[in-house]
Amino acid sequence: MGLGIVSGDAGTVGVRMELSRIFIREMTDMQVIELAEVGGDRSFPIVIGLPEAFAIERRLKGIRAARPQTHDLLSSVMDALGGRLVRIEIHTLDSGTFHARIVACRADGEEVEIDSRPSDAIAVGVAEGVPIYVSEQVLAEAAKDPQGFSPSPPDFEDQE
Repeated sequence: MGLGIVSGDAGTVGVRMELSRIFIREMTDMQVIELAEVGGDRSFPIVIGLPEAFAIERRLKGIRAARPQTHDLLSSVMDALGGRLVRIEIHTLDSGTFHARIVACRADGEEVEIDSRPSDAIAVGVAEGVPIYVSEQVLAEAAKDPQGFSPSPPDFEDQE
């Protein structure tokens, strides 16, 4: 097993990635996060909504909202039920849409997979440092069509 590879029931789940950048531009609906390969040189952007971008940024920086937001609520429910997040898997890229799942461990130790948008999974997992894995198929597809973005769009402000 190589660096960043996880095995699951269906074989290799993916390559370990990390959130490398968040591009937020409030005047448009198009926000971008960039994932980069841990110990490698591959990266790709994912277009997300403004609320998800703000949630990721806020949770990454450890800023607490006055009242729990949706991603905070999901994390609190998971904790209250004795579960924990294990990893995020981005497994499919279909017609420009990324598909992900959250892998969580229930209180009894059983792993469960929860369908999710990548942005929501990352918003939930980023505060706890949950690892992100991306399938080789998604990496290959994203390299062919990086959603029209260069790694550093000049008209976006880097909000790292």
